[in-house]
Amino acid sequence: MDVTELQTPRLHLRAWRDEDLDELAALCADPAVMRYFPAPLNREQSGALLSRLQQHMAQHGFTFWSLWQREDGRFVGMTGLAHVGFEASFTPAVEIGWRLLPAFWGLGLAQEAARASLEFAFTQLALDRVVAFTTLTNTPSQRVMQAIGMQLSSEFEHPALAPEHPLCRHVLYEIPRDEWPKRD
Repeated sequence: MDVTELQTPRLHLRAWRDEDLDELAALCADPAVMRYFPAPLNREQSGALLSRLQQHMAQHGFTFWSLWQREDGRFVGMTGLAHVGFEASFTPAVEIGWRLLPAFWGLGLAQEAARASLEFAFTQLALDRVVAFTTLTNTPSQRVMQAIGMQLSSEFEHPALAPEHPLCRHVLYEIPRDEWPKRD
């Protein structure tokens, strides 16, 4: 598949480039952005993440795309799709996710980009369902999941975290293709 870019009225979602490392590193080092992750990432870890995102794109034709404002070209964060990288009762599956800089919170941009990602998942990839998951305490992300039509499915312990870790318990949301709204 050769689709590497998506457009929404306000956003441009595109494949990551090597020269995007500064933006990705700033996003992943921000303590507010990474509040619901085990820890912020240093530049080396962000570089490894960039490589994984690029590899996923090359292998599957989709990824968590880099997210840019169309109006002024400012970096917003990342949003998109990826194969779930661990085994769980709901895998194999493709997940949708987002990570935005705080300056762009509360503007509806995560929903806008996520809706474009879901449309791509169901119309271009012909997936049967898409999942999303986050910690029990990440209510802002859960609100986005609900706003884009996903339903709470279950709770689970994230296998990459120790059972006593405060972020171990996660919620799983899902949306099947037949519940995705058709666009005119």
